[in-house]
Amino acid sequence: MTETLPPMGIDLFDVEQVQLAEAAAPALSPKDETARDRVWAKAVQTNPALFDGPVVACAGLEWAGPRILHLSWARVTYRHYALRRVPGTTALPSLFVNVVQPTDDGRILAVRMSPSTAAPGRWQLPGGSLEPPQDGEALDEAALTGQAARELVEEMGISTPPGALRLWAVTRGENSSIGLTYLAPALPESALRAGFVSVARARRAEGREPELDEIALVRSPDELAGLESPRADYLEPVVRRYTRQAPSGHDA
Repeated sequence: MTETLPPMGIDLFDVEQVQLAEAAAPALSPKDETARDRVWAKAVQTNPALFDGPVVACAGLEWAGPRILHLSWARVTYRHYALRRVPGTTALPSLFVNVVQPTDDGRILAVRMSPSTAAPGRWQLPGGSLEPPQDGEALDEAALTGQAARELVEEMGISTPPGALRLWAVTRGENSSIGLTYLAPALPESALRAGFVSVARARRAEGREPELDEIALVRSPDELAGLESPRADYLEPVVRRYTRQAPSGHDA
């Protein structure tokens, strides 16, 4: 028997398996669609880099067994989240993957989003919104780890095989957004910094702004608190859990 997870603010769940099922996105009235589009248009005027691409939202979350979550998902585009600013409407929670990337001396990689992104200046883990599967493909656990591995390549130039990532936690934070957090094998600090520089250089050579403008390596919540705000709401609980489970950075 499944058990729905009640909303409790910022949560971190110990999860070993995620079951996925597609659901339909909620229908909107013409009035709400118009209001949503108006909010989105204003956001794009402020930040022309915003792109209304396809993403996956969370349509439901419940326990299906010990450490097993059943997650319903729906196809939307980024403008769906403009509903958060439309009175009387509710947007589905966003759904994203991210990665705890340790160093071989026990620190965790935190990255800062550049001014051209949807969350300028925010410190978070490497990661991004889930993309819907292409025709004939499935959104399953293999696809989730594949997208997490791809985020590491795109943001940090780190080529980690998807099979080397393991689901480590599921977070629920602001707007009930759901994060699927994976743990990567430890790497030397030099490799992380070289990858960051390489990706930034390549994007500028293409005439594009880098998605990240800074990285930091933190060993504890106290060190994390020393970073400039804002920070993703899940970041402190994740760092705290990692520190508690593996103070030396190993066997997390």
